[in-house]
Amino acid sequence: MSRSFLSPTPTTQTISAIEITPETFSRFGQVIYPQPDDIPFNEQDAQLQLQNGTPRFYIMQLQQRGRRFHQITRHSGCTQCLGALDGKTWFLGVAPPSESALPQLEDIQVFKIPGSCFVKLEVGTWHAGPYFDGDTVNFYNLELSDTNVVDHTTCNLVQTYGVEFEIL
Repeated sequence: MSRSFLSPTPTTQTISAIEITPETFSRFGQVIYPQPDDIPFNEQDAQLQLQNGTPRFYIMQLQQRGRRFHQITRHSGCTQCLGALDGKTWFLGVAPPSESALPQLEDIQVFKIPGSCFVKLEVGTWHAGPYFDGDTVNFYNLELSDTNVVDHTTCNLVQTYGVEFEIL
């Protein structure tokens, strides 16, 4: 059988999770923290781009995600907000938006995100996750109603680079 028909055997690379801060995450989007209700809209609020369709805000229930990933996805038509309910800590792999059709392997980072904040992904930010320890975590998700149908570009890291990641 020709090698071109065989699935590549991936190399597993470990990647350390970075504690998320507005500064460390700025290339990928925003970190949004609680603030008093009487503060007017400002740059600390999520700067959303949802004008290309009908926004969808929902709770997605994910089960047994673990800490390995081999795919990374981007949405070019909207921002996306993700946050864990119940104060759960979680992980998100990201690579910055770019004109390239594929993320650069060396640009992939993983963030450890506490349950006391949420993230807004910039338009075009590559992302893998959410990942977490434990059986089930509920996440709120804000994107467009058809994002995962018409605006969903995925890079299989095993097929493209021969690599999968394990989060430390």
